[in-house]
Amino acid sequence: MNFGFGVDVGGTTVKIAYFNQEGSLLDKWEIPTDTKNGGTQILPDIAASISDYLEKKNIPRSQVIGIGIGVPGPVDDDGNVNCCSNLGWGVFNVHEALKALTGLPVKAGNDANVAALGEAWKGGGHGCENMLLATFGTGVGGGIIIGGQPINGAHGAAGEIGHVMVNRHEQEPCTCGNYGCAEQYCSATGVVRLAKMKLSASDRDSLMRTCQHLTCKDVFDAGAKGDALALEVLEQVYDYMGQFLAAVCCTLDPELVVLGGGVSNAGQPFLEGVKRYFDKYIFHASRSIGFALAVLGNSAGTYGAFKLILDAQRKSFQE
Repeated sequence: MNFGFGVDVGGTTVKIAYFNQEGSLLDKWEIPTDTKNGGTQILPDIAASISDYLEKKNIPRSQVIGIGIGVPGPVDDDGNVNCCSNLGWGVFNVHEALKALTGLPVKAGNDANVAALGEAWKGGGHGCENMLLATFGTGVGGGIIIGGQPINGAHGAAGEIGHVMVNRHEQEPCTCGNYGCAEQYCSATGVVRLAKMKLSASDRDSLMRTCQHLTCKDVFDAGAKGDALALEVLEQVYDYMGQFLAAVCCTLDPELVVLGGGVSNAGQPFLEGVKRYFDKYIFHASRSIGFALAVLGNSAGTYGAFKLILDAQRKSFQE
């Protein structure tokens, strides 16, 4: 049996996982992401960690399929990275760079698309050929799977669903520089922003007023306890979520939308709230699109990264 590695590069840590060819996760660990000096040490650190693991476990390189890697930025099908700002990377070919360091085949992808591939393969979208992963955390991200393959787009930017405009009257800029993006209302920070706006515009009592440092979880917890203001905030959030996901799905028409990220930890009430407004806005022919919660958590990226190299190697054998 052959084996391989899935690598998920984050701004703080790099997650590395070791898989067999069936997709069973056999081992995993993390190393710090060294972003100093333009992130020049990130790939050498990954290569050294993998080499140390192979040596320690006495695994011959002939049994290793290769390395799949997800990075937080645009990546095209040939492995060209186009500026990962939170890593300090500019433009270069990650396939060539990591292969030169390890001697192993490499296949790279955008981290959100790679996570989507992981969820479609072994997670909440298991068995889906056409799926949208929408992640709601500090920001809003997405990954698109069509025909079982992640879609990168012409500029490596497919899946940037958090920047679909949902409010043309917004006066504050999004982190991207535009105004009224879904991320400004549907991310964890967006939920808190809407809650603070609701609190400042009302003198009604609310459990949210008792929180010294209001968090997204506080808003959901208050709503679960029947807090009227919190419930109004959540209805507003679900409306925005349903609106922009319906717009995306009118284009993609997936079988399934998988909801992930920290906000999705609110569970079934969150899923049902989003789906209620999605049904209000979606084109009638796509009303049968299913919804599910992501299940792989922080491991989705490593699963998807390994699937990238697994598929690449299978394709090369067929050719």
